[in-house]
Amino acid sequence: MTEPKSDLARHPDRLHWNERYGAGFTPSFTPHPLAAAALALDLPAGPVADLASGPSGSALLAAAQGRPVTAVDVSEVALGLLGQEARRRGLDHLNTPVHADLGAWRPEPGRYALVLATGFWNPGVFAAAVQAVAPGGVLAWEAFTMAARQARPTLPAEWCLGPGEPATLLPDGMSVASQEDVPGAQRGIRRRLLARRTGLGLS
Repeated sequence: MTEPKSDLARHPDRLHWNERYGAGFTPSFTPHPLAAAALALDLPAGPVADLASGPSGSALLAAAQGRPVTAVDVSEVALGLLGQEARRRGLDHLNTPVHADLGAWRPEPGRYALVLATGFWNPGVFAAAVQAVAPGGVLAWEAFTMAARQARPTLPAEWCLGPGEPATLLPDGMSVASQEDVPGAQRGIRRRLLARRTGLGLS
């Protein structure tokens, strides 16, 4: 992995996650349940975008199905771990790591059969992610709700979904397949969304 861009060198999220994924961390590379559910749907041909991917088992699952994957994360350490595992599995030709701050990076509109985020929330990033879903493609998103702050009082409110979100933020042309809250005794309540862009029915 090359040296970080100057605007990322001192980025607090980069420093935090690089330390988190540094020496002593062993990734499980277990696919996220939401990713597994989304990849089991009838998706159109095309690539997958995994936003705030970390060392993602979800990206590896998509690549194992033959889909090119763009894995975006602010931590080059996380992307390095993912890249090593992709090479070990013979999937590196399908893995494209993008070292970027999601607040600044934008996906190509209408490009992805699946856009996935499992543990990140930013309304602007969500809006761009929606636009990146191809016709018939799926958006799969999980983030903390405000109720999670009862278990984690230091969790910033701006990292949490409001009532009904993110489904209430979807534009015309996106249909909700499911939205449900997932309890978590220690980490707090999260909400999962599956939605599809008009073009194919969910099954």
